[in-house]
Amino acid sequence: MTVDLRARSAREVLDDHLRLAAEGRFAEDIERNVAPHCVVLERRGVFRGRDGAGTLARWLAEELPDARYTYTNVLVEGRVGFLEWTAEATGFQVRDGADSFLVEDGWIVAQTIHYSVEPKSPAGVS
Repeated sequence: MTVDLRARSAREVLDDHLRLAAEGRFAEDIERNVAPHCVVLERRGVFRGRDGAGTLARWLAEELPDARYTYTNVLVEGRVGFLEWTAEATGFQVRDGADSFLVEDGWIVAQTIHYSVEPKSPAGVS
């Protein structure tokens, strides 16, 4: 049975997005889940389309190489989604990750992304 990707609910799109991202399959995620006309707002500016989403994914991977992500809260209501997350990588961490999504016709058509990369405290130091 073939899934009609454009008939998916916002929850199904976000679940697929998070699964593929966790597996490091960023190009496939962008192709399946990000609309060609998507707009992403991030602290460094406005990014458009799949090229913009790809640039942001590449920057995040460079900032947090081999990071372990934890999704602490995933909320979806209608076509709107919200994600809170943390990440740990060698020497760095994110404690305040927060993304919002607008999903239409099985695509992420708009997204906001916020996170702060900070040095990780030595073990035992808060």
